Amino acid sequence: MPDNDNKTPPVVLDDHRGMASQKETGARRNRSEVEADQAALQRDRAELEKFLFAAPAAEWPDAAQKALYLLRLFAATPDARDPRLQHLIEDATADLNRLIGGTAGPDA
Repeated sequence: MPDNDNKTPPVVLDDHRGMASQKETGARRNRSEVEADQAALQRDRAELEKFLFAAPAAEWPDAAQKALYLLRLFAATPDARDPRLQHLIEDATADLNRLIGGTAGPDA
């Protein structure tokens, strides 16, 4: 067995795999990245919810922030795909943003 003097570059195993195997490996890598991102988002959401719902709203803009958060959660559900509901969500979001003192856009 020859000594490795670290001058020889490592073998890239993906180059020796078939295309199907490379695609499977890529899919596994992507899936693990997505799962890690989802876990981080879930942790962030839990932290935000703990902050938002720790105490009752002291003023109307605080209550509007909470309502806006809940409205955005609903907007991400399949039930909110109805065009009539989408229009209502956009209008309510604009109203809440005006109450908060922010911009009037639906994604603000």
